[in-house]
Amino acid sequence: MFNFDEANQKGKEAMETMMKNYSEVAKGFQAIAAEATDYSKKSFQNLTSFMESLSGVKSVETALELQSGFMKSSYETFVSEATKMSEMYADLAKTVYKPYEAPIAKATGITMPTAA
Repeated sequence: MFNFDEANQKGKEAMETMMKNYSEVAKGFQAIAAEATDYSKKSFQNLTSFMESLSGVKSVETALELQSGFMKSSYETFVSEATKMSEMYADLAKTVYKPYEAPIAKATGITMPTAA
């Protein structure tokens, strides 16, 4: 026989889990958007500062040194930011997967290793 109370309880639990997970995912996307905005602002400020410095240069050699330093700094900052963003996306993917981890493990008999 079908137990309506049990089905209702399971449905309620599933909805609560989904809403909690949705909230965590939304926070993850907000953090990523805030980080991207921050990086964009810093990049623009650095470019503005570089252009101001470049406009006051009196020799080609100094201009090339300034440009070389700016390019190196920009590249290092980009690599650092890309690494940070990829870690944020990986964490978000783990958050999205978390509610499905137990049912998949139960259905397949495979348990996924957890991060330390």
